Amino acid sequence: MADAGYERIRYETPVPGVARVTLARADKRNAQDRRMLYEIDAAYTAAMRDDDVKVVVLAADGPDFSSGHDLRDTEPLSSFDPVTGSAGFDEPGQHGHMAVEEEIYLGLCWRWRNLPKPLIAQVQGRVIAGGLMLVWPCDLIIAADDALFSDPVVAFGVNGHEFFVHAWELGARKAKEMLFRGRFLTAEECHRLGMINHVVPRSELEAFTLDIASEIAARPAIGLKLAKLAVNGSLDAQGQWTAVQSAFALHHVGHANARIVHGAPIDPSGIDVVRDLAKPD
Repeated sequence: MADAGYERIRYETPVPGVARVTLARADKRNAQDRRMLYEIDAAYTAAMRDDDVKVVVLAADGPDFSSGHDLRDTEPLSSFDPVTGSAGFDEPGQHGHMAVEEEIYLGLCWRWRNLPKPLIAQVQGRVIAGGLMLVWPCDLIIAADDALFSDPVVAFGVNGHEFFVHAWELGARKAKEMLFRGRFLTAEECHRLGMINHVVPRSELEAFTLDIASEIAARPAIGLKLAKLAVNGSLDAQGQWTAVQSAFALHHVGHANARIVHGAPIDPSGIDVVRDLAKPD
């Protein structure tokens, strides 16, 4: 995708050594549809191939970083070029559904988590459910003091969005509370738990993030890559990928159950729960 072809994001280089990918669906609270996900992936790929870029910032327009999955999105995967090697998207029943989510949620998130250059999430406002799968693959998270984080999708009858790293990000007990209750966690609380690196006033968020990104960009690219590989390798040794795959499989048990009980891939009563969290202030 050429820069001019982006419809859901912007790609720019605001300071030397730093690329910035900005979610540009403020009118939809940056709900992520499939087009947005593939545009993010294309922008990340462009940044990885540009040797002048050392660090990538993921930011968002508007008051909220992301309200999660766009539940109205029906664009077929045939509109895009799959990138993770998954297949079977048009198969009937749970087979096709699982294949699609294996590609656009689990596969893309794991791909982003393992990119060779540092990713920094610049977060403001609300981050709900699938919005977390954009933030958690990043290496650093810098949040405005108004940032709020929630994963309420137990209300859908599933265990959580598809990049299931809650226990690593929050610790086991807080992860369970986040899922059981679905309520917002504040930026300060997430900072205390180790999920967030820095919390700053909203008015300082962009400048602070670019300062951190510029500082990191001054380091040798090979050193940054090796440091990232080493830390990710520590998570791998703890079994993170195995746990993510297991949670993904359980997630699809939830989808299959909902199809039998409700005739739909989710419990429809959960839609209002999530939409209430995402309503404009």
